[in-house]
Amino acid sequence: MSSDAAPQAARSASLPSSNPFERLAALIADLSPGMDPVVMTIGEPRHAVPGFVAPVLAGSIGDFSRYPNIRGTDAFRESVGRWLDRRYGLGGTLDVARGILPLNGSREGLTFAALGARDYLAKTGARPAVLMPNPFYQTYAAAAHVAGAELVALDARAETGFLPDLDALSPELLDRTTAFYYASPANPQGVAADLATWQRVIALARRHRFLVVADECYSEIYRDAPPAGVLEAAHAMGEGFANVVSINSLSKRSNLAGLRVGFAAGDPDFLEAWARFRGLAAPQVSMPLQAVAAAAFADEAHVAENRRLYNAKYEVAQRLLAPLFGPVVPQAGFFLWLDVARWGGGVTVTRRLWAEAGVKVLPGAYLAMDGASGNPGADYIRIALVDDETTIERALSRVVAVLGD
Repeated sequence: MSSDAAPQAARSASLPSSNPFERLAALIADLSPGMDPVVMTIGEPRHAVPGFVAPVLAGSIGDFSRYPNIRGTDAFRESVGRWLDRRYGLGGTLDVARGILPLNGSREGLTFAALGARDYLAKTGARPAVLMPNPFYQTYAAAAHVAGAELVALDARAETGFLPDLDALSPELLDRTTAFYYASPANPQGVAADLATWQRVIALARRHRFLVVADECYSEIYRDAPPAGVLEAAHAMGEGFANVVSINSLSKRSNLAGLRVGFAAGDPDFLEAWARFRGLAAPQVSMPLQAVAAAAFADEAHVAENRRLYNAKYEVAQRLLAPLFGPVVPQAGFFLWLDVARWGGGVTVTRRLWAEAGVKVLPGAYLAMDGASGNPGADYIRIALVDDETTIERALSRVVAVLGD
């Protein structure tokens, strides 16, 4: 390998060669569905779009002719700020002018965040590192690649409570870390960090000077109690929001995945610097879409109904699957993360469910990376409970019929 090729190979070594859904298509390409297909792979909400969306969009239609400001409209930032105050009890301490930015969906923000953290922190010396949970959202790996950082995947297994083991992180690794992608509630496991865990992560970030990129996109799809948030934890520590950025969107909360609007909120100094970079590189969020988002963050009735629908489907899942799996209902999110090791693991079971029952699920291994102790997702399948309750009951009954034999 030439000296010019070596750095590029190092950058690309941990970048997935394909996304999980392409791998799934190849896995079952030689099979026909055993029954009429039910697709339970993609976390794309299928509940109704809120009724206020169309009139708000129609009322703002003229603003499609205008270039938006990269920092967003005042109305958008103020609506997000009020929602954060209500949800996390921030008491107006977050600087709405400097501490909130609109995003073109969470994916765009998550990708650019690693690059922004690298430039803002300007660490010198050893190659920068980007930490992330394993299993993980594939965009985290792309973010590390874009930033030229080493991707360090932290296994989140049952024995660590399905969250990264903070005690396993060496000071040397933390010193060269620029961004720690921490997902809570976690995708796919549905576990949420408590306030003390968030505060440990924040303390590490401030001690070792890195940015906590909190992926909180499933924060509003919970069973009973709302999970703690990173901004809530920072506020409780009483030292402002330095080294902390929460990224969230309307995709899951409001069934608006196609709107492609999210936000980043937190460290005002970082976000101000990031906004300058984004003004050169990132696409702005159109003002009519920001108007819809402002209305969505001002309304909780549709969110409560959204949770009710998901929770009803989890009741179905628990009733049907508990005899085989024990408790299956996670703390938050809309996935099932099922341990199918006794039936041969995730890949084997995925093929069986498609061939015998027409149920398309995702092997857990496709959401994780291989490590020294194997792939933490290999024993699992992920099932998205995004369809209506009747469809969920039909599909999970088929799963039981296949695996219960």
